[in-house]
Amino acid sequence: MKYKVLITAPYFQPVITRFKQIFDENGIEIILLPVKERCTEEELLQYIEDIDGVISGDDRFTEKVIVKAKKLRVISKWGTGIDSIDQDACRRLGIAVRNTPNAFSEPVADAVIGYMLCFARQLPWMDHAIKRGEWKKIPSRALRECTLGVIGVGNVGKAVVRRAFGFGMNILGNDIVEMPMEFVKNTGIKMISKDELLRESDFVSLNCDLNPTSHHLMSTREFSMMKPTAIVINTARGPVIDEKALVQALQEKKIAGAALDVFEDEPLPKASPLLTMHNVLLAPHNANSSPEAWERVHMNTIKNLLEELKRNKR
Repeated sequence: MKYKVLITAPYFQPVITRFKQIFDENGIEIILLPVKERCTEEELLQYIEDIDGVISGDDRFTEKVIVKAKKLRVISKWGTGIDSIDQDACRRLGIAVRNTPNAFSEPVADAVIGYMLCFARQLPWMDHAIKRGEWKKIPSRALRECTLGVIGVGNVGKAVVRRAFGFGMNILGNDIVEMPMEFVKNTGIKMISKDELLRESDFVSLNCDLNPTSHHLMSTREFSMMKPTAIVINTARGPVIDEKALVQALQEKKIAGAALDVFEDEPLPKASPLLTMHNVLLAPHNANSSPEAWERVHMNTIKNLLEELKRNKR
């Protein structure tokens, strides 16, 4: 049987020729949709009507797209997060949604620790000063002197906690899921309310999923609770933070800084005030960068696609 598969995952497209034999052996015709970060609803609507399967990135699979996809059997997400897919519409129409859980926990957790080290040790700012010709010793802290608050202690959050424990940090956590006793014992994490965590933490790491309850989880109220010396780190999803409220909190010195790998609009608009703030570290949604992890996700995404194409008939 022949299948037509749309590939929009930006990390997968550049290496697709490596997997040509697998696609050929399974009767798959590949359709590549040009994409920089993600596909919009309008872009998907132009291609989706006669597509059997998709290897997707963070594309906007809205109900309108799903309904028009008359032949679609599976959306195989390259990675973990499936918040950009209307899962209710997929369930209603019998379209399988597959992903790779725990795909990038290790590199993302490394990025969180890297951001904390940058702020605690003031590494970027000393580098900038000395390159300006200033021999300036900037006060800094050891991580073991700091308290880390982790909101969302799932796979990524746990990986962050384990690393922070190695640095001797005081660790606080907040999650709707009860933590395994062994994990609590081995890391010393103290699970508390979100409000308590925000008041007590020097660093707040956001590692939760994006869903209706976590949209703008951090807004004006939450930033007002944080220490004026505290740093917020977001490697989860952009809309977890209300960016306008974050900019205001930074401008009014309600918090001391932010490290952001993800944004409400990606790529980050050139007019964003975040681009001119000296106390903000920015990255282009790249905390998942890891050749080893990417290879594992490539193979699992293809496996998920093939399983559902052969199983699921509309």
